[in-house]
Amino acid sequence: MGKKRVLLPVEEVDVLAQKYEFQQIKSPHLTGFMLKLFVKLLEAPVVGPFITHQLKKQNHINEVLRNTVIPETPMFKPEYPFQEPEVGITVLDKDVKSEDRVEVALKCLPHYDPTSTWTSDMSPFRYWKIRDYAYAYRSRLATPSIVAERIISAIEEFSHKMPPAPLLISFDSEDIRKQAEASTQRFEKGSPLSILDGIFMAIKDDIDCFPYPSKGGSAWYHEVRSVKKDAVCVSRLRDCGVIFVGKANMHEMGCGTTGNNPNHGTARNPHDLDRYTGGSSSGPAAIVASGLCPAALGTDGGGSVRIPSSLCGVVGLKSTYKRTSMKGATCDIGTVEIIGPIASTVEDVMLVYSVIAESAPDKISLNPYIPSLPHLSTYESSNALGSLRLGKYTEWFNDVFSPEISGKCEDALNMLSKTHGCETVDIIIPELNHMRIAHVVTFGSESASALSPEFEAGNSVKFTHDTRINLALFRSFTASEYVAAQRLRRRMMYYHMEIFKKVDVIVTPTTGMTAPVIPHAALEFGETDLQVSSNLMRFIVAPNLLGLPAISIPVGYDKQGLPIGMQLIGRPWAEATVLRLAAAVEELCATRKKPLSYYDVLKGSQI
Repeated sequence: MGKKRVLLPVEEVDVLAQKYEFQQIKSPHLTGFMLKLFVKLLEAPVVGPFITHQLKKQNHINEVLRNTVIPETPMFKPEYPFQEPEVGITVLDKDVKSEDRVEVALKCLPHYDPTSTWTSDMSPFRYWKIRDYAYAYRSRLATPSIVAERIISAIEEFSHKMPPAPLLISFDSEDIRKQAEASTQRFEKGSPLSILDGIFMAIKDDIDCFPYPSKGGSAWYHEVRSVKKDAVCVSRLRDCGVIFVGKANMHEMGCGTTGNNPNHGTARNPHDLDRYTGGSSSGPAAIVASGLCPAALGTDGGGSVRIPSSLCGVVGLKSTYKRTSMKGATCDIGTVEIIGPIASTVEDVMLVYSVIAESAPDKISLNPYIPSLPHLSTYESSNALGSLRLGKYTEWFNDVFSPEISGKCEDALNMLSKTHGCETVDIIIPELNHMRIAHVVTFGSESASALSPEFEAGNSVKFTHDTRINLALFRSFTASEYVAAQRLRRRMMYYHMEIFKKVDVIVTPTTGMTAPVIPHAALEFGETDLQVSSNLMRFIVAPNLLGLPAISIPVGYDKQGLPIGMQLIGRPWAEATVLRLAAAVEELCATRKKPLSYYDVLKGSQI
């Protein structure tokens, strides 16, 4: 029996007396035969419950959720107090058509000089932006049909690698050609639909993109869930002329952080093909990082947009809970998940976000604001940037696998202070382990609930081994543990809202480690390594559990040439502030390394 613990009401906690303690997840690292054996034991009637009980006990889940009195009432979804309006912004009218909204976003961007980009030799390296594609199309330097052929060739090359390393799970070359030809004809007539016309995008395999199936990275889920139309976000992008290249690879059912996928082959990190991309939005991030598409859509319920963006050296935005419609996603019933853009630059994230963002429907509990974007080239925006206060919890910030990670993020903070006058403020976030546990139980319970009919139908054995391990743990969570997790959610919301009275943005590394090596034994049967997951997820939990906006921006590389990302966490509905600061970080950390696997599909060369 556990010893009873009683937490003080959150308002009475002496935050300054709290000491930093972040604990690694304790779980065996298994591949191959031992992985398969562990799954059999975990799913056995008597042995399985004993194993899950021991795992929960070793990782303090029982102690925190069963033996502790938590005085707060449950918060079953994020609830926000009133927030001060942002300054230097442009509001995105919800009643305006998608193609008009993206034109509004275009006016928020800095001046664009095509001659300095198209005619130069791409030294130092930079990614082609959406505006580069649009200029090339309008100037007849390229056409969507020409670019489509280059993308199709590259995708087929990836799909035939040994071992397989597909970036896409489903794609149809003829469908891509058909979309591209329609876009090419619009440009020939001088009537493109928007700045996004002819822009190629990949869609994560858990977001509906008709006529492709949504398998969720599995080998079978499309058999029990048919796709009859586009998800809302996809439909809005299609209205703008976006060309969809297919369904991007992912960690099966979003239940993992590495991107490992024995069903379809594991996507490889373009900076080092022996390493993971991060997950679960592995394919979208790898596709953007390799230059095949300037942007993609992913989902983020536990860092699944930000982690792969960080590991692949691109930009990933997780917006406020309910800021984007989840209708048409396989993960549409939870309280931690959003659909978010991944792109090579902050401005491209802004353009895609402008189309998919919306006002939240729950106006009573969420106090939503109309979506807005920052003016990036006005004096008012520059002044707003200089007044920002950046919160840094030093002990947490420095708790990384390699000091190069915190070092590069520290350099970025120093440059923000020196160049723009941003002030760094020391903060303390209590009970980080409690927050991690609350997120695991919330995400896990919601995932298990969504898949419960498949368990009852006997389909659970069709999942990969690591998914079955995670789902076995998720299914062991009780109703009382779920409610206790929601009590902790309210405590953590209080702590963060108090912090946001003192700072505008919380700054952390995105991940606690750079891209991990793919074990050879994991390619065929997968692996379970929750200690790696702990390193990758160390800083990403609050935006999911509390529904806060956050973005990952590349800030440098470690000694092995692997990308390092910095995370900016904003107040509820403050996407404009987060994007403004992200653009400043991007400009200050402008040096980008060309990935080892990179395709210049706009000019037509593989580098």
